[in-house]
Amino acid sequence: MPQLLILIAAGAGALLARGWYRRERARIAAELARARQAMERREGEGMVRLERDPATGVYSPKRG
Repeated sequence: MPQLLILIAAGAGALLARGWYRRERARIAAELARARQAMERREGEGMVRLERDPATGVYSPKRG
């Protein structure tokens, strides 16, 4: 009988640990997605378009 109680307690502990792990994994994934989006927004703000000069083949910042 004590073995059955230990087995039940171990199973309940495993289920609780599994639930905690899933919530933690989802939280971390959401945090990484927010950070990735913030980095993409930040990179796109200061971007200057370049145009190629057909005569020289040199790229320079786009005018007007």
